[in-house]
Amino acid sequence: MNKLSLVTAVVASYLSFAIGPANSAEVASADDMARFLAGMPPSAGSPLAPLTLDRGWQQHTKSMDKAFAEIETRQVSRIRAWGDANLVSPQPTVFYMFSGPDFLYANAFFPRASTYVLSGLEPSGPIPDLMTMHRQSIPGTLASLRNSMQTLLSVSFFITVNMRHDLEASALRGTLPVLYIFLARSGKQIRDVSFVNIDGHGEVIADSGPKAKSTARGVKIVFADADGRLQTLYYFSTDLANAGVKKSGFLAFCEKLGAGDSFLKSASYLMHKSQFSQIRDFLLSKSAVIVQDDSGIPLKFFDVKKWELNPFGNYLGPVDVFEGVYQANMKELFRKGHSKPIDFGVGYRWRPGESNLLLAVKTAATQGK
Repeated sequence: MNKLSLVTAVVASYLSFAIGPANSAEVASADDMARFLAGMPPSAGSPLAPLTLDRGWQQHTKSMDKAFAEIETRQVSRIRAWGDANLVSPQPTVFYMFSGPDFLYANAFFPRASTYVLSGLEPSGPIPDLMTMHRQSIPGTLASLRNSMQTLLSVSFFITVNMRHDLEASALRGTLPVLYIFLARSGKQIRDVSFVNIDGHGEVIADSGPKAKSTARGVKIVFADADGRLQTLYYFSTDLANAGVKKSGFLAFCEKLGAGDSFLKSASYLMHKSQFSQIRDFLLSKSAVIVQDDSGIPLKFFDVKKWELNPFGNYLGPVDVFEGVYQANMKELFRKGHSKPIDFGVGYRWRPGESNLLLAVKTAATQGK
């Protein structure tokens, strides 16, 4: 081979490595993919391991390390301490409606749950696969993922329109990549991932693809905690308005899980509206504990004969973008109930001194009713 041919071959080989598919013949495990997306090193033998040598991934790692270190100090560690002190009898199931892919806060408040049920309008999307992507496009894909999580990591909630735009702009579509990141950064090891639907009777069935008629479609993720205990996360894309839940079977599925604890944050005050009465009534009926900010269930729907109401933080009313949902009785509860301070922010008023949190505990006599 002459010198020119040799140079041409070397350059062609380099270009194939630099801009071709990462390694389309190999498949990375879900756990390795989650760790890679989270800016954490995958297992040594993973086909993703060579990609960690790229400058783009190393910059991604620095950004993610910084963001999660900050939210751990500012939010998550303080929420865990609050939960340890106040959530003393956790149920095995956690319902987090209007959540989007926010596993981070669900796990922070309720780390000992066996089953998490999250829901939102955003589809779960396909299983992330970087191995078939052009290597030079991966840094941009990771940047889009960081953008989709930016508001939650900085001010504690997703801005749905922005998140949807960022997720659609990414080669890794849907909420599943974000769920992967939050699972990995929460110290979980993913064991199994499967797409599922709910039929009209509330039964979980395998997803049959784009032609499936289900209006509650999602993903089931089985993962292990640091101590090896298996836990399950369901995320469903479904309409929680009365018309939606009437035909989806979603509430029938939730009912099969028995009594649970519920978490509501940045829920757009939807359950203040009559068209969301069924999901509101379900949570009041099936929850042993409800932890929420004021955007969740209006205070007037809590029967004081059935619920012990414990206010934390400060109730300042809704932010300007939400009109007509100020609760005078909530203000009175926070005044008369001798609200206890919290040292973390949550919800639309995300600064600690402005945030409100209501811990509603169902009395023993009405548990399960």
